[in-house]
Amino acid sequence: MRKAFFKDVELAVLEGVYEPREDSYLLAEAVDVKPGNRVLDMGTGSGIQAVNAALAGAREVWAVDVNPKALENARLNFERLKLKAKLVVRESELFEEIPEGERFDVIVFNPPYLPSEGIEDLAVDGGVEGRQFLDEFLEQFKFFLAPGGSAYFLQNDLNGAEKTGEMLGRLGIRHEMAAHKKVSFEELFVFRCWA
Repeated sequence: MRKAFFKDVELAVLEGVYEPREDSYLLAEAVDVKPGNRVLDMGTGSGIQAVNAALAGAREVWAVDVNPKALENARLNFERLKLKAKLVVRESELFEEIPEGERFDVIVFNPPYLPSEGIEDLAVDGGVEGRQFLDEFLEQFKFFLAPGGSAYFLQNDLNGAEKTGEMLGRLGIRHEMAAHKKVSFEELFVFRCWA
């Protein structure tokens, strides 16, 4: 078992689960969770975004991932931090297993965004242009966003931030760049969206 540290919190990272990196930390720093919010962490991985939301005062946090090992990892971190009462876990590819009618004040997504010929590692492979899961998310998230809520997602310069802005405009979704950071071989962007 590996360890990751965020805001003086030690997170366990199980084998087969995406380890928090610069992208995870940038996204967590950009997300604004208010006490009492309901939060959906799509693609939870180790649970860093879910833990961040719980520590900020969210009353309920849904950790969603297609990888059962990631859900086990999120549970483990919530138990270790005595936050278990706030956690709901759901095995789902994007919104497939989220009941219709569920609404969240904050939705967070760190999608697999690396361009790949064939998806082998669900944690990082984003399809041919690195946008497969991102584009599906952009088309669906507004149906699960509570009035006045915000969705935050991360992407890099390899899969087209400009294309994302155009798509959001076409879908009628207001948005802004909440954060960006240049790291060794890429530039990372955090978008904030609202209806």
